Amino acid sequence: MTDNAALYKYVSIDGLKRILGGSVRFTQPGAFNDPFELLPELVIRKDHQDTGVSINFDLLATRRIPPVGEIENISDEYTSSDLTSRNIVKDLNKAIGIFCVSKSPNSLLMWSHYADQYSGAVIEFDGSHEFFNGQIDIEYREARQKKDLDSYFLEPVPLAEICVKSIDWKYEKEVRIIRKLSECLDTKGKDQRGFPVFVQNMPPSCIKTVALGERTAIPHQREIYSLVRNTEIGLSLSALDNNGYTFRREIIKYSGPLSLKIGPTVSPRTAHIFSHLDSDLGEMARFMIEKHPASIIVNNIA
Repeated sequence: MTDNAALYKYVSIDGLKRILGGSVRFTQPGAFNDPFELLPELVIRKDHQDTGVSINFDLLATRRIPPVGEIENISDEYTSSDLTSRNIVKDLNKAIGIFCVSKSPNSLLMWSHYADQYSGAVIEFDGSHEFFNGQIDIEYREARQKKDLDSYFLEPVPLAEICVKSIDWKYEKEVRIIRKLSECLDTKGKDQRGFPVFVQNMPPSCIKTVALGERTAIPHQREIYSLVRNTEIGLSLSALDNNGYTFRREIIKYSGPLSLKIGPTVSPRTAHIFSHLDSDLGEMARFMIEKHPASIIVNNIA
């Protein structure tokens, strides 16, 4: 049973460590992998000059119902302007950052695409936390959105109205948190495509659980356990389920701090996290690895 307020982020181990360290990136729209990001088919009059335009966007407003400025068919007096729409996104790249999460807790495609081919993790957030105020659900459509440029000048445009993507992306069930870059910290670093990296601090109370991937390396399992063992964050390890195309979550640590009464959970799947320890826990883990029949298929043991 999933929590309706929960939000999820599929990340690499490096990305997980940054977020556990309290830092999340707010990414410019042009830095995303979808080249159609915030790029509706912008419709202008043919006699309109393709010069720079300044649009006033409202980052927190919800979509207007019925939609304002959307058209289905272009008349002879109008044409689509790729240059104008790209110039608008160029301006947005200098002004806003987006933090993307998902409503899907266990997407096979997202595990592969964003969590380092099942070697990363899925972070579960408390979507009711104030950090996530202003959530925008992505709208998925068969046809590309058409917007009349003239409608952009009537009043501030809710940015939510152009958070529209092709239905090909529907599996992501994406939710966005958008902030002004002026409210973020410029790290002075740049990503692989040359975009400046802006971050905000995330309170630890935002994070509920972390699920490590089926292929997460043992050293990384141990490192992440050490980072969360004295926190409120729950930790599990994903394992191929016996039935269907699903994963089961093998608990390593329940939410809340460890204690003498509530310690870590050891199974054939999780024993390697503790097998190096010189303690009763380590001894139990080593015994399980050696004696349990399921241990030969865990973590590629020959």
